[in-house]
Amino acid sequence: MRKALIVRFLSVLMLALVMSSTVAYYFYAENMLKSNVNSMRTVIQAVDFGIDYTADLQKQVQQLAKSTDKDKVQNKLRITVIDLAGTVHADSQASDIASMDNHIGREEVKMALTSEYGFAIRYSDTLKKNMLYVASVSTDRNMIIRIAEEFTGLEEYFTTIFPFLLIGMAIAFLISLILTYRFTNTITRPLHEISDQMAKARGNELDFSFRHYKYEELNIISDTTLKLTAEIRDYFKKNEFEKNIRQEFFSNASHELKTPITSIRGYAELLDQGFVKDEETKKDFITRILRETENMTGLINDILMISRLETKDAQVSFSRVRISPLVNEIFESLEPIAAEYGVKLHQECEPIIIEASMKQLRELIMNLVSNGIKYNRPGGDVWVSVSKKAENMELVVKDNGMGISKDDKQRVFGRFYRVDKGRSKRSGGTGLGLSIVKHIVEFYDGEISLESELGKGSTFTILLPFERKQQEMEES
Repeated sequence: MRKALIVRFLSVLMLALVMSSTVAYYFYAENMLKSNVNSMRTVIQAVDFGIDYTADLQKQVQQLAKSTDKDKVQNKLRITVIDLAGTVHADSQASDIASMDNHIGREEVKMALTSEYGFAIRYSDTLKKNMLYVASVSTDRNMIIRIAEEFTGLEEYFTTIFPFLLIGMAIAFLISLILTYRFTNTITRPLHEISDQMAKARGNELDFSFRHYKYEELNIISDTTLKLTAEIRDYFKKNEFEKNIRQEFFSNASHELKTPITSIRGYAELLDQGFVKDEETKKDFITRILRETENMTGLINDILMISRLETKDAQVSFSRVRISPLVNEIFESLEPIAAEYGVKLHQECEPIIIEASMKQLRELIMNLVSNGIKYNRPGGDVWVSVSKKAENMELVVKDNGMGISKDDKQRVFGRFYRVDKGRSKRSGGTGLGLSIVKHIVEFYDGEISLESELGKGSTFTILLPFERKQQEMEES
């Protein structure tokens, strides 16, 4: 493993050194180019100062080219004088000025006319060479002075820069080779320690103990192992929890069904065996049997609804539902119960239309409002408000009744859970109302939250998207 690490490390190092040297060479060459341009601009200033623009320009630029080239190869420097229209008036290396093209389209000339100076690198048709051109407008703003010299490209600086780059790469490589041998121990040793810890899993021992290493990449292995171990534990805990929930559900469902069945059976046996002679008592028993049957039917329907909502298997008829009329209808239906409990109903609904199931929205609002009535106090109030919040409909159902404790808030949306079991039984509740509300909200990918305080009341806030997801619309 150590050999593989060293080979890979040095390979990456060599690549990095080559790339960094290339970049360094490029920037060094760019700086050299800028230095040349600045030097040529200085020459332009000297030429501009030395030219008499009323005299023979061709003769003057030829003399100036010779004087500025005294330390260089003969005729290496080229001086050109151009007017603002692009016509060449003098060129130190051209014999026939009249035959030269108009220079207004030259890149360096165009730049000089719009900024302090301009420069360009290109092939000269006149001199048959690659040239570096630098141009600037004269001080009297009537002419453009252009200086050009032969330019071989970035290769011009290669022989100057390359030896230094090569020496730097060699020194860096040797130092890195020495350090690599030392660093491999700090990598391989932690890997062996991690491997020894993970070997515990063979004996079903999941309590690992890892040190924190200085290389974060090694900590990823240990952290991932610990995270995976925690997920496995959570998975088993979740399975156990769901198992307990299912057992509790079946137990509660059996209990909830057993009570009305026992009552129905008792009344039916009394009627069947002829112990009840009074017609009024018989009628009372039959009424009770029908009531218990109705409770059983409601319970079974609620259980089936939750099951369908959980599996997204509910057969739902969607339409554009107007919320305000729906709330009015629900208030009218619950008014007798509200009057019985001495509770007043209030609403504040914006004219909102939502794409949803009328039946499900009625069930949702009905459950929340009826709970607000039943778990209230005489003279209490229930408020319903509906408004638009971004891309969602916000439904708020608030009451000032008995409230819900912190412990109960965590479990209030569970199946068959009752905050006040005695009151729920008397009011005919199944303990599934808020569970149905939660599942309807989840069916629409909405959100539900609860704020409550004992003795002060509860506030349920629900957000439902105005439009369903495209996939849901296609399935429906």
